[in-house]
Amino acid sequence: MTDDGFFREVNEELRSDKMRAFWARYSTLLIGGVVAIVIGTAGFAFYEYWTEREASKSGDQFLAALNLVRDGKNDEALKTLDQLEKDGYGAYPVLARMRAAGVVAQKGDLAGAVAAFDKVSADTSVPQSIRDLAKLRAALILVDTGSYDDVAGRVEALSSDTNPMRHSAREALGLAAWKAGRGADATKLFKQISDDQAAPANIRQFADTMLDMLKSTGATPAAAAG
Repeated sequence: MTDDGFFREVNEELRSDKMRAFWARYSTLLIGGVVAIVIGTAGFAFYEYWTEREASKSGDQFLAALNLVRDGKNDEALKTLDQLEKDGYGAYPVLARMRAAGVVAQKGDLAGAVAAFDKVSADTSVPQSIRDLAKLRAALILVDTGSYDDVAGRVEALSSDTNPMRHSAREALGLAAWKAGRGADATKLFKQISDDQAAPANIRQFADTMLDMLKSTGATPAAAAG
């Protein structure tokens, strides 16, 4: 055997000894790591399956409730929505609360609907956008059943120039002001909508109609009309 062959065999034996020593020392950790990866992968796959199943189940319940509302079965729809609020997955419990409040309004219980929307808007666990929408829904009911202050207390903060719901908030405030005989305030609010190029076309058209009506009835001061 040549010297090179001898040293090569010695090196291979050393590497083998090092591997055996390494395995003896760290085999438990390595096996544990592999097991953890396998369990983690299986757990994630199960979580994805469970999430998809629960979301699908809640979606089916919500659709069933909407169909009941469409068929005029409001009491049955409310039971389904109440169950979904308790047991639903993801965003469906909040959606169920909002839709249930709307069904209560459809049944003619406007005070109950306002209370339900107010409860959602006061719930800090609900996303802010949904809370703001609940305020707007309550305000729109109160245009007919409440005072200007009732409406303003819910949506005045939403009427700021940077709020994405400002158009609908100003519309509710404008209608409440008009109903309360506050022509100048109503004109100002509807003009804000009319001048806002970002406002949806249908809301701007309604604002223009209200401005024309306010002007024709003399409710719009000359300075505001100009």
